[in-house]
Amino acid sequence: MSIVTVQLGQCGNQIGFEVFDALYSDSHCPQGLCSKRENEVYQASCKERFFSEEENGVPIARAVLVDMEPKVINQTLSKAAQSGRWKYGQHSCFCQKQGSGNNWAYGYSVHGPRHEESIMNLIQKEVEKCDCLSGFFIIMSMAGGTGSGLGAFVTQNLQDHYSNSLKMNQIIWPYGTGEVIVQNYNSILTLSHLYRSSDALLVHENDAVHKICAKLMNIKQISFTDINQVLAHQLGSVFQPTYSMEGSYHYRRNPLGGFKDPALYTSWLAPVNAFNVWKTQRAFSKYEKSAALVSNSQFLLKPLDTIVGKAWNMFASKAYIHQYTKFGIEEEDFLDSFTLLEQVVASYCNL
Repeated sequence: MSIVTVQLGQCGNQIGFEVFDALYSDSHCPQGLCSKRENEVYQASCKERFFSEEENGVPIARAVLVDMEPKVINQTLSKAAQSGRWKYGQHSCFCQKQGSGNNWAYGYSVHGPRHEESIMNLIQKEVEKCDCLSGFFIIMSMAGGTGSGLGAFVTQNLQDHYSNSLKMNQIIWPYGTGEVIVQNYNSILTLSHLYRSSDALLVHENDAVHKICAKLMNIKQISFTDINQVLAHQLGSVFQPTYSMEGSYHYRRNPLGGFKDPALYTSWLAPVNAFNVWKTQRAFSKYEKSAALVSNSQFLLKPLDTIVGKAWNMFASKAYIHQYTKFGIEEEDFLDSFTLLEQVVASYCNL
């Protein structure tokens, strides 16, 4: 079961590189603290999922790279090629030399429709390389222009063209004190559109990852590379291949330890249906024990409510609205986004 990754914008392309690099490094660990046979099966599963046929002995990432400017894409392609371990395909990237900064509306209403055919053709070529397509993994920022606006547009197109395939969006939640002045507008527009077209949103908060780098890893001067590598490790562990062989793969319907507490779950969902465990004897990234938790809970209630509130305060004073209306996003579009996300907040309050 193969996954086609779509890397969008500066953030998406830089994180995408780190994810593939982490996956490759992990899958090529000589043992992984398991038997040789188990490791070989694991390696084959990982390769099939994330990499296509080799070119001159080098595996090619199942990915499409998209940005409005060539700089980041060229840097990403170069880093992968220079590693000598894996690379991106020659026809897996697309860029346009002219963009419009951090404007969500330009990415969604202008850049997306203008280059829809080119982008979707690249995605189709990657899909055709898969013997069995599992779905799409879209990596994007929520606050910028390309990743958010174009990301929402591409996800909508994937839903239209591949309705039966899973669409999972990994979105980077902006810093509370971000540098993009319209990041709250971009965020609510992104979230409301993805709510309609994506199957799952995997959220990473920049502030939370920053704390991991500072407090757990004791990094004094934290760079985006540090943050991206932490994200890549988290994503890699989530996507770690599982397999059935010699009892190394276990699927359990019952929660473990503290997860047995019914208070953790909504009253209408029994814990036996709310929590599942996938376990493999194979270590991830040389760690003897590694765990990853993917949870749909009230954890994002506060940051979501905060970002909607900040965007609403700006909207009430009509701040920067003209930057969006000139590209076809009307005030009614903002109001629709506010309404939908306020309903989402209310629903999570009742969980």
